[in-house]
Amino acid sequence: MSNEIRVAFFPDSFHEVNGVAMTSKRLIAYAEKRGYPFLCVHAGDKTESRKEGTIEYLSLKRSPIAFPMDEGLKYDPLFQRHNNRVLRKLMEFRPDVIHITGLNDVSIIGAYLAWKLKLPLVGSWHTNLHEFAARRLTRMFRFLPGKTSQKITDLAERQILKGAMLYYKMPKVLLAPNMELVEALEKGTGRETDLMARGVDVEKFDPVKRTVSDSTFRIGFVGRLRAEKNVRLLKDLEDELLGQHAEGKYEFLIVGEGNEREWLEANMKHAVFTGFLEGEPLSEAYANMDLFVFPSETDAFGNVVQEANASAVPALVTDKGGPKFIITEGVNGFVCRDVGEFARHALDLMDNRGKLLKMKESSREFALSRSWDSVFDKVYETHRRCIYLRRNEGSTEAVRQA
Repeated sequence: MSNEIRVAFFPDSFHEVNGVAMTSKRLIAYAEKRGYPFLCVHAGDKTESRKEGTIEYLSLKRSPIAFPMDEGLKYDPLFQRHNNRVLRKLMEFRPDVIHITGLNDVSIIGAYLAWKLKLPLVGSWHTNLHEFAARRLTRMFRFLPGKTSQKITDLAERQILKGAMLYYKMPKVLLAPNMELVEALEKGTGRETDLMARGVDVEKFDPVKRTVSDSTFRIGFVGRLRAEKNVRLLKDLEDELLGQHAEGKYEFLIVGEGNEREWLEANMKHAVFTGFLEGEPLSEAYANMDLFVFPSETDAFGNVVQEANASAVPALVTDKGGPKFIITEGVNGFVCRDVGEFARHALDLMDNRGKLLKMKESSREFALSRSWDSVFDKVYETHRRCIYLRRNEGSTEAVRQA
């Protein structure tokens, strides 16, 4: 089968600032570099088509009643009005396979039209939506007794996960960012599931972009300042450090925006808040860190951990979610079970600069091995596998019945 398979891609996040949008654009750049025919259907400010080399884009405008799901990301209940426009574009483009990325309005159109046109469908899992929702509900119901709030959030999490597994039964083959999710999806959907890790841009994120030379130990965070990122642990970590008489040795460098920023600013004593950064300012911020702390328990992967590593910054992550699969203990970071372990490792590296320097070097070496090209080579193998399974579906079923 030719490498130049025709892929119609339906990313739910495209213009937003998050890992899904970044990964989606990287996939498009990969296809463009190789001259592969590729159609990207996404939400945008206006409805229009355009073509750049072998890459075709169909932008679809959301309606005024679209409501927010995350920073910049919305869901439009009326998005299905674009069905016929997308159908015409698909018939013109003639894809071999359709690839969806989630449960939002864009992917729903992709899944429906793959079924209508009887096309092979690949689904990639990017966001632990059920866990995100549970963390936000926990924040919303803080006024209720603890056990009551927990019952509500646990029920919501189970039902959302159940619905997600039902949705992901539609694709023929699935992609997931870590082995924990690969196994969960195979068990929950019965679908063949391949690993889709993430690469990192080691030219954009590079320790040579460091601009500080003082003795301050900078503990960094990059991401959305929202409940699902568990960012209040940063304040708990500062309390632990202060309890160990570490005042004056360190400073938190917190990059990002979100509705938890005001609380963090009011409650943290030694923190600099930069707001949202991109481009060179973001690269410099990473390079200026000495240790990266990522308290999220819900991320399916954690691109920011690899970006920190590429900047020669070891990372501390929780023992829940995907980031723990990026870390090799004592090499490019540590996996922590609680805030006490976060503090212990932070203090150890703060006081042992020789160990810190070695881990910085190892973190950079690790990142250099995480090529985006190798990631997307495997994604295209999954596309080809899906096409093969779809084409042989009838004969396979006949063998089963016989």
